[in-house]
Amino acid sequence: MTQKIQVKKAVIAAAGRGTRFLPTVKAYAKELVPVLNKPNIQYLVEEAIAAGITEICIVHRHGEKTVRSYFQPSQDWEQYLKSVNKLDALDSLKKIHQSLKTLKLIPQPTHLPYGNGSPLLAARSFIGNDPFVYMFGDDLIIEKETGRFLKKMIKTFEKYTPAINVSVKDVGPAEIHRYGAVKFIPDKKYPHRISGMFEKLSAQEAPSFFGQVGRSIVDAKKLWPVLTKQGLSKGNELWYADSINTLAANDVVITEALDDKSDWMTTGDPLRWLKANIAVAMLNDDYATNIKDFLKTLK
Repeated sequence: MTQKIQVKKAVIAAAGRGTRFLPTVKAYAKELVPVLNKPNIQYLVEEAIAAGITEICIVHRHGEKTVRSYFQPSQDWEQYLKSVNKLDALDSLKKIHQSLKTLKLIPQPTHLPYGNGSPLLAARSFIGNDPFVYMFGDDLIIEKETGRFLKKMIKTFEKYTPAINVSVKDVGPAEIHRYGAVKFIPDKKYPHRISGMFEKLSAQEAPSFFGQVGRSIVDAKKLWPVLTKQGLSKGNELWYADSINTLAANDVVITEALDDKSDWMTTGDPLRWLKANIAVAMLNDDYATNIKDFLKTLK
């Protein structure tokens, strides 16, 4: 009897320098820039845990120590917060450690090329041949029920066992030029199967208005033969999208589209980071009322 596939691992790519957030990121990692009251990366960790992930690997920039420091317990802070009766301020971090079997931090080796394919190579010993979630460190899923969409993606992957299940969003004709537009192909067996992604085409050229966003469920056994032999491409970088396209041409790649209960936002630049802060705050009824009132006062 074939053993049921279960996705229990996740890799979070957090190895970029985030130069658009200078001078702030001179002192600490871009992924620690807060969204409302928590660092960006903590939302991703909590999303993965809520979706049933028990082992997480964060791939960070070589020489960067602040992400590791953030997730490590601190006796000094705990003693201080206990003394002022505010120990619950660290409850969300404690819950992460209590929920996970493994939280591993790996520096991305300097010999690896730039690009969002390299964090996967850095995490290969953690991943092994197990299926895993791949998350881009500056992408947020905005939803009332944390982990709802990722849980849905995992369920689809476990049911159909494709090479990759990649998340997509209908970004519309005005925005599709910013993303890789997916080309769908009819398939009675596999829902929303694609033949590939086409980078930054105009609305007239794009095969669809669905662009890739930062969540994938990946069959590692199928990924390694492709990624480890893949050459550099645009910008002399190692692009994960190239692996998706190779697998789409030779295997099965399907997509999971965001629905009206979940949305995607990037925090990769200050303007979109600010918009993400507002979107997250609007999920909280108390914050939402205050923000709406405040925005009305602006001219």
